[in-house]
Amino acid sequence: MSLQEISDRLEIQDLIARYSYALDRRDFDALDELFTADAVLDYRATGAIRGSLAEMKGFVAEAFTMFDATQHLTTQTFIEFDDDGNTAHAKSTCHNPMVFGGDNKPKMMIVGLWYVDTLVRTPDGWRFQERTEEQLYTTVVDKVRQ
Repeated sequence: MSLQEISDRLEIQDLIARYSYALDRRDFDALDELFTADAVLDYRATGAIRGSLAEMKGFVAEAFTMFDATQHLTTQTFIEFDDDGNTAHAKSTCHNPMVFGGDNKPKMMIVGLWYVDTLVRTPDGWRFQERTEEQLYTTVVDKVRQ
């Protein structure tokens, strides 16, 4: 690998981590720095919507009100670069426990999914241009110790 490819891979890994941290902190405006202006997000596989970043931020902000906590554990990212070196395609595993608030039952839902991404190099660094969820599993847990 060239130094440029190593650098690009680290930057993309950081971008993916920053996405997870922004969601789990409920800092939805931080997502603006991670996506291109024309980005398309397709989360229909997990019950959400397909739309622009602004549309998805609104949807997620409303949906997350039912959860006391979420944790997006994203790992095993496979990255391939197009020949131009300015476009990359990534696929990452995500294990996502979500704890419901109050007396909601069940107490926790755990979703396993793949994030499938198209990323582009911009003057400000790598950004998501497309992000799609592919659901692997969903399970529920009735009791959670905290």
